[in-house]
Amino acid sequence: MNPVELLRIARHLAAGGVGSGRGRPRQSELQRAVSTTYYALFHTLARCCADLLVGATRTNRDQAAWEQTYRALEHGYARNQCDNRMSMARFPTEIQEFGKWFVEMQRLRHQADYDPAIAFSRDRVEQLIDDTEVVIAQFNRVPARERRGFATHVLLRLRRD
Repeated sequence: MNPVELLRIARHLAAGGVGSGRGRPRQSELQRAVSTTYYALFHTLARCCADLLVGATRTNRDQAAWEQTYRALEHGYARNQCDNRMSMARFPTEIQEFGKWFVEMQRLRHQADYDPAIAFSRDRVEQLIDDTEVVIAQFNRVPARERRGFATHVLLRLRRD
């Protein structure tokens, strides 16, 4: 999944581009836009994990290992790790912000996908998309060494025995 494409799709949904062509998005479009925005974050992190732990280019990696690492990212575990302020404090601010935003967007995705009473405004959804784009860009500028540490933090369970 390409996070840039997912954000483009989220913008299209938030603009009401799928519905009746009225230019006013339906709640289902806004809800799908929120969900798609979260998945842009999730796939940014999954790609980071696979690229930094296995290899970013097909010629320099075992493709099966890359796919296994990409798919190993678990929504709940990653959220819990991102929500652990003590362990997140060791990472640069950009990674801490990514983690906070990951937790928040996952919460909003759950509302969008499962709460029948939830309603989003177009302005709010567009702001969520804009903020996600900024958080992803800042995260991607963090040195690989720091992002690699974060990748192990969200993928691998720490054993205490």
